[in-house]
Amino acid sequence: MELTRAVVEAKANEYRDNAPLYAVERDHLGMLPDAFQSGEFGYRDAEWVVRWTFRRHLGAYPETERRAHEDAFGDNDESAIRTALADALAADAPEVAVSRLTDLDGVDVRVASAFLFFAAPDDYVPVGEREWTVLRDAGVLSRAYPDSLTPSAYADSLEACRSLTDRFDCDTWTLYRALWQLGAAEE
Repeated sequence: MELTRAVVEAKANEYRDNAPLYAVERDHLGMLPDAFQSGEFGYRDAEWVVRWTFRRHLGAYPETERRAHEDAFGDNDESAIRTALADALAADAPEVAVSRLTDLDGVDVRVASAFLFFAAPDDYVPVGEREWTVLRDAGVLSRAYPDSLTPSAYADSLEACRSLTDRFDCDTWTLYRALWQLGAAEE
């Protein structure tokens, strides 16, 4: 499958028109970046990102793993979350940003990428197996999704996504929506 600007636009629009979480994602992208960047957010705002990471699969994600992440995230206090997010946003490299967030309980690289996306949507794309697989199938990434997504592997996928947003003159949310739709069609 070849990724083109037309494909990205069509699939992003399809997501907008059909994805059940589109409206709530749009709302959170409108409020969370300022809240996360200023440090003026509550625990539930951060918890929402963790829940979104798994619940966007609409029940297709293993319940026990989802609950384990959500429960573990509940062990973090708000000051630790604020510090980790501030440190991640101040980081000079995606690997460092992701690593700082994965210091939190319940946050793996997938969840960290979601935090970065909702904190700085112009700069980051959330990446998990679905998005990665689309990028690989399109020839943008050369290797299969790793058994354990590392900060370095995330940085590789982010670099690939940034090159696509530049090539297609689109924002990261448009690219994410297209990747998600394309991945859903392959499942």
